[in-house]
This record gives sequence, C-alpha cells and structure tokens, in this order.
Amino acid sequence: MKKASFLIEDLWPCFQGMVPAALSTCASDGTPNITFISQVYYVDATHVAISFQFFNKTHRNVRENPLACAVVLDPRTLHAYRFHLRYDHSEATGPLFESMSLQLQAVASYSGMTEVFRLQAADVYEVLGVERLEGFTRLPIPPPSERSSRLFIDPNVVSLRLIAERLNQAQMLDEALQGALQMLDDFFGFHHAMILLADERNAKLQTIASHGYSDNGVGSEVGIGEGLIGMVARAQRTLYLSAMDHSLRYARAVRGRAEALGQTEAIEREIPLPGLPDAASQIAVPLVTRGRLVGVLAVESKDPLAFLPRENTLLSIIGLHLATTIDLLSRDQDEIPTDRVGQAPPSPESRTMSTRRFSFFQKDDCIFVDGNYLIRNVPAKILWRLLTQYRDEGRVEFTNRELRMDAWLGLPEYKDNLETRLILLRRRLEQKCPDVRLVQRGRGRFALEADATIELCEKEC
Repeated sequence: MKKASFLIEDLWPCFQGMVPAALSTCASDGTPNITFISQVYYVDATHVAISFQFFNKTHRNVRENPLACAVVLDPRTLHAYRFHLRYDHSEATGPLFESMSLQLQAVASYSGMTEVFRLQAADVYEVLGVERLEGFTRLPIPPPSERSSRLFIDPNVVSLRLIAERLNQAQMLDEALQGALQMLDDFFGFHHAMILLADERNAKLQTIASHGYSDNGVGSEVGIGEGLIGMVARAQRTLYLSAMDHSLRYARAVRGRAEALGQTEAIEREIPLPGLPDAASQIAVPLVTRGRLVGVLAVESKDPLAFLPRENTLLSIIGLHLATTIDLLSRDQDEIPTDRVGQAPPSPESRTMSTRRFSFFQKDDCIFVDGNYLIRNVPAKILWRLLTQYRDEGRVEFTNRELRMDAWLGLPEYKDNLETRLILLRRRLEQKCPDVRLVQRGRGRFALEADATIELCEKEC
C-alpha cells in the first residue's frame, strides 16, 4: 500500500467515535494482540489517548513493549489511517481522565451500564507518525474544512478557561489576586504584573497585589488620570504602549524644547513609570463590573513588542473575570464569630522578643512603626483598633463583621472594601514589620500574631 503523511489535526472526523478503531500491540515474547476500541481521543498535536476499561491484555502489553498501532477510519469516506504509537503514561485523575470518564458514563447511562462501563485509566500515547492506507475506498478525500481548525482549541483558550475556573473557585480575595497573577506568568509568560484597586473617595488607585518585582510595591498609589494606569482607569478602556523608550525620548525632547522656550504653563510633572525601571512596553486593563471601576490590571515587559492585539484581547477577558471576582469577594467575607476570639498573646517570658513601637497620629490617621511610616487612613485605624485590643484585652482573633460594626473606623455603609483594606494592611506589615502579622483563619476571620513585644503610643498631631 502507498503511504502518505498526515497531521493529526487533519483527521478530526476520525476522533469522533463513529467507526470503531483497531489497536494492535505486542507482548514482550512477540505475541500480537488486536482489539477493537470505541474511540481514539485527541490530546494534542503529538498525543492521543485510549480508554483503559476491559483491555487488560493491551494494557499489559504496552508496559512490556510500548510500541503500538491504531487504524482509524474517516466516517465520511472510510479512508483508513494508521497511527504509529508509543505508550507514554497513564492518567487516573486530572482533566483528561475526568473528561473521558464523563463522556463514557454519559453514553453508558443510556443503556443502564453505568456500573459496568467504568474508566480505569486514560492511556496516553505519543504519535510517532500517521499514514493513509490506500485501497480501502475509491471515494475522494474531502477538502480541508474550517471545522478542522475550530475543533482543536487554541491553548490560549484552554488557559483562559483554567484562569476563569480558578477565580470562580477562590474563597478568599487574596487567594484570587495572587493566583491570577501567578497564572498570568505560568500560562502567558507575563512575568511582571500588578493589580491596583480604585479608591473613589480619594481619586486614587492603590496597589494591592504584585508579581515578579523585587519590591512588591503594595500600598503605592497612582492618581486617576495619571500615566497609563491612571488614564485607563479614567477612560475605562484597555490601552497598551509599545517601544515606550522611543516614545518617551520623543516626548521628553518636546518637553525640553518647550521648557527652553519658556512655555511652561501647560507642562505638568512627569509621572514615574510603575514597577520595572526599564519597562519597554506596558498594558493596562480596567477592571469594571456593572459599569463601575473596581481597579486596574497592569502588566509590563522589557520586550518593546510584548503587547499587541492578541494580548489586548486575552487580558481584557481575564480582566472581566477578575473584576467580578474582586467585587464579589470584597463584599462577601463575613462569617459567624468564632469562640477562639479572646485568646491571650504569647508570653514574652517564653522567649527573647524584640520590641515594636507603633505610633498613631490622630490628625491624619497615620501609623509609624519604629519611627518609619507604615500605613494611613482606614487601614491604619483598623490596625490601631486591633493593636489596642491585643494589648488591653489579650485578643488575637477578630472578624470582619465586628470591624464593619465599629463606627470609629468610618467605613462607608455601602461598598466598604474592607477585605481589600485588610489585604493592603497585611502586605504592608509583611514589608515593614514581618514579626507582626495578620493571618487568615477562614472566611471573614483573621488573627493577629506577634513575635515581638508591642508598645503603643497615640499622638494628636
């Protein structure tokens, strides 16, 4: 028979299970075995999978001799194709196994065979080559179909689905934020990214999570309307800048010329670039839900052409999911108070402990630790409330609910962003005072842990 090479992607009808396939294997002593299988499953451009249900001989053979052949038929023309295979591994858990098992169970349920047709494993084979076997039929080969390109999903689409699933399953806002940034790196190679949340009252964006930077920058602020991130927040439209170094050189040259001519009335201060000092390209995506700005997702790269229309679309889709998740988890973190509230702090006598001195300035709601600025505004008042109760009452566990009921904190009645404020406070403590920590204890509950003796000082100005 004449042979011709084919790509797996060209043979999408053969993977639909309309015509059984023949699988040939051989034991270590040379004894052949041929069995019919209901379906060969497409895995990727170089792998297929075969369900392990009843074929114990096949399953045993490929572990002794990994080479196998599968003959599949195109149901439209009955053209035959031989797959030269090498057994790679088996999967008894995970997405591939679950997908194949669910499909098998769905078919079995129609015939009352659910308890019989149970998938034991998905045997994955590497495809060494594919050839068409001449002589089975005289029907012409169908021309390439658009369905062929649509059948095999772009890996980017799969990655988008996994990110959406991860965000959907997140129970804590911090978990969702850090998980999203990590997956942007893992799936798309976006090594430097940050999430800033909107503070509408102060017309600011505040960094709440970052990934890939030596200094995580949590707590840093960008004014709405300032720089790429601020402009995107104001316009609520995705924007990316390529070859920024060239654009900035041009803009600075024009600025210098205007300053030399004394035309300074329209010149404003230059906005420093966030994150990477040598970023060559940036993209910022508004996080908007129900028409309301939640924040901005910003990604940077040293590659001047890192962000093009493809990345624009991918990040815009992720931004929609991220905005909804942030909105949901920011306002849905209350939990029934726990009886563990009221535990005493560790005894200083049990070990040698350093001393942390926290100073609260009433005039501007600002906290310094050991003389260095830590945090301000509502997160500062939250921390001060926790520290005073820790000192005076020996409390170490607290709930979101009690903070929302504390009038002194001044949280707005609607959309108080309490969870995001707690994340910001937690991150600032990690940066500036790692021996005093806020640790999540479950949904709507957290603990204040200290490996230092705490001293408090309240000042009016």
